Formats: sequence, C-alpha cells, structure tokens
Amino acid sequence: MRLVHFPEGLPLTEYLQKEQDLLKSVEEPTLFTWIVSPTVIYGKHQSAAAEVNEAFCRENGVAVVQRKSGGGCVYADEGNLMISVVTPSTHSEQVFSDFLTEVAKVLQSKGLPAVTTAHNDILIDGRKVSGWACYTAPTGTIVHGTMLYEVNITRMIEAITPTADKLAKHGVASVRQRVVNLRELTDAFADIHELRAYIEKSLLSNTKEADR
Repeated sequence: MRLVHFPEGLPLTEYLQKEQDLLKSVEEPTLFTWIVSPTVIYGKHQSAAAEVNEAFCRENGVAVVQRKSGGGCVYADEGNLMISVVTPSTHSEQVFSDFLTEVAKVLQSKGLPAVTTAHNDILIDGRKVSGWACYTAPTGTIVHGTMLYEVNITRMIEAITPTADKLAKHGVASVRQRVVNLRELTDAFADIHELRAYIEKSLLSNTKEADR
C-alpha cells in the first residue's frame, strides 16, 4: 500500500473526484485521508429529502453531496477524519471486510475495544465511531469511511434525519445514543492531526506486515 497526499481544505466533491481519478489507473492499494468543512454525504440509493434536513443545511452553510457508493447518510466536519483506499482488486466484499478489520485493529492497538459490524460500522462499547461504504468499477474498488474524533454531534443531529425504523434497527432511540467521538473515549491522541498521522502510519505498517 502507498500513501498519497492531496491539498488540504478542498470541497468534499473534489476529494471524491480524486478517488475516481485514482481508480482509473490504480496499480496498487493507495491510501489517503482528508478533512472537510461541514458536509452531509448521502449514499447513491438514498434520497436527500428523506435523509437530510435540507433547510437546516442551507441556513447553516452545510454542504449536501451524494456519493457513488451505497450505505447511509453521514455528517462530516473538521472534527471528522475521512479515510479512503483505492485498490485494483474488484473483489469488493473481501477488500471491504479486510480494510475495516485493519482500521479496527488500529484502534485496538490503543486499547480501544473496537469491533466491526454487519452494517459496515466500527463500534466501541456498542457506539459508532466509524462508518464505511464501497464502490466498485471494472478497474478496481474504492473503500471510504469516517472516523469521528471531535465532530459537532449537535450539528450532526440537526443536519441528518434518520427514520425511527433505522434507529430501531440499531437498537437506539436517537443519533446521540448511537454515535460517540473518540475524544470522549481516549486521550491517546492530542488532536485529530495526531490521530490522522497514527492511522496513516499504522495502516501502511500493517499492510506491509500482511504482505510478507
């Protein structure tokens, strides 16, 4: 796996385009991480009208973007680390499962009891800290996800509007019950930038070990 860096502070749409550009000619698994200003990202099978509080987003400068991958609606801001890996493999289910496991291991290495779920999330003590989706094309697969470090959860609750049925599926009554910031669980990272560096270094190192 190799690590690439792109300019900081781009709109989410431009980072999604970076993924697509890499996918056109990717030769080895390629990792990059990114941080965006407040944005709601909803999946290709979702409706913004059903999943997003569009009036709140317009009034508060929260961008709303649809992605090509499936999965649920997420809110990201400067307290959320976005993680992407683009690989030439088209065995998307295996790639997806393997990468989520590696991300969970990174958190476990800091003493956090992180586990993956059938809903493509990573949980700690039953609460979501990370959500993932993937997109497959003839040239490879994109796996991308979130890592909640210090997200404005109050704003998240205002910006997205999951149905009662969706919350019930996860056994909770509210978004606030279901999600948690890593900052609330550990002091292992001084800030999101330290978390970012640790995740990048660990994923590259773990991948190299697995290839031996």
